[in-house]
Amino acid sequence: MTLYIYNTLSGKKEKFIPIKKNQVSMYVCGPTVYDSCHVGHARSVIVFDVIARHFKALGYNLKYIRNFTDIDDKIIKKAQETGSDAKSIAKKYIKEFYQDMDALNVKRADVEPKATDHIDEIIELINLLIEKKAAYEIEGDVYFEVKSFEDYGKLSGRNLEDMQAGARIDVDERKKNPFDFALWKSAKQDEPYWISPWGKGRPGWHIECSAMSRKYLGTSFDIHGGGKDLIFPHHENEIAQSEKAFGIGFVNYWIHNGFVNINKEKMSKSLGNFLTVKDMLKQYHPDSIRLFLLSNHYRSPIDFSDKNIKRAEAGIEKIYALTKRIADINIVSENKDTGKYFGLFCEAMNDDFNTAKGIGELFNAVKGLNKLLDKKEKSENIITIKNDIEKISNILGILSDEPSLFFEKKNYTGLKEKNIDAELIEKLISERNEARKLKKWAKSDKIRNKLSKMNIVLKDSAEETVWSFTK
Repeated sequence: MTLYIYNTLSGKKEKFIPIKKNQVSMYVCGPTVYDSCHVGHARSVIVFDVIARHFKALGYNLKYIRNFTDIDDKIIKKAQETGSDAKSIAKKYIKEFYQDMDALNVKRADVEPKATDHIDEIIELINLLIEKKAAYEIEGDVYFEVKSFEDYGKLSGRNLEDMQAGARIDVDERKKNPFDFALWKSAKQDEPYWISPWGKGRPGWHIECSAMSRKYLGTSFDIHGGGKDLIFPHHENEIAQSEKAFGIGFVNYWIHNGFVNINKEKMSKSLGNFLTVKDMLKQYHPDSIRLFLLSNHYRSPIDFSDKNIKRAEAGIEKIYALTKRIADINIVSENKDTGKYFGLFCEAMNDDFNTAKGIGELFNAVKGLNKLLDKKEKSENIITIKNDIEKISNILGILSDEPSLFFEKKNYTGLKEKNIDAELIEKLISERNEARKLKKWAKSDKIRNKLSKMNIVLKDSAEETVWSFTK
């Protein structure tokens, strides 16, 4: 099957053709480590974790790089506010990042470089830009001259002249153009620094990714990703400095994920709706968080609300109830074949990584397997659908627990804490559907009433019966 990716650079879906056959090179911008990770960070990391898993499932040899920005104005400010130092602040939040992402079942990238470990590569790249007259030094600061790169703005669709006309930025009179950006910053008193040809200082934000991606993936590579907030100026500036330095295309496919809103408002510390990953993990099972964050297409915004996370919790409970049912039956087979559900899931993923549609196929598989198990007939289809569910779940990064452990977890505030037995509910619904099929309306109504007393509301459609818990 052919994979299509929406390319921010072209503004359309394109057939994916890697630079090297059967190999994929991917660089994703990681966090600036000055504070705890929030749900927006989690969405980006999980989106690209699933993209990486899908490439591997398709048989590609993937080299995946995700960096840490471990020196930055924000890190220095945090160090000054806390009486610490920039290195200690970065170390603390890198450790916390790993704790959060490990809990969310995020796989490590192949290389996870830090900016401060690549000062030599950064200085080498800045020197090259100066030699090409695309950068200039003033009093220990080095700036990239945006007018030296004719295609500046091609990723974001912005026009430099229009931006200059409407500019509302603090103008550094030393710069040739207000939008010239820093490649190297001279050190202020009591700031960390490295020795460079321009004096004591540290790298600007944008240059680190160009230097590190080139070291690990080469001058040109397949995919560069990150959140939509990075399109301008960060990724725009990466393109300018890399293509000006080396004279060839930097990245073939640009992938950007959408934002997370909180109850239909933009997430912001000032609004008091700032959700950290560690706080979320105290309230919700990691699989519920992953399923929620993948339930919309990655390019679309997603709204975090109690209603939406509860829907994800109920979905995860349903899948675990099925896996427990299978474990209790103790189905064993050497058959590793996959069937139609995995095929349909891959079709969805090959259409610009459409996890929302793919998750729909996962629940179709759950429904189909429950129906087969209800019939209590031995069937090879049972094994095939079981394989489908396992392979889909592996790509989505869910079902990280054994069923028994999932239902035992104390911190999980989903259906279990409401004393709801999802497996029993699914069984009763199956019995009711069978009664309806046989037109045994009295039995059907009796089961519905029993569920109603358990605060379970049923919604029937032509395809299925969906249930939800109501207080």
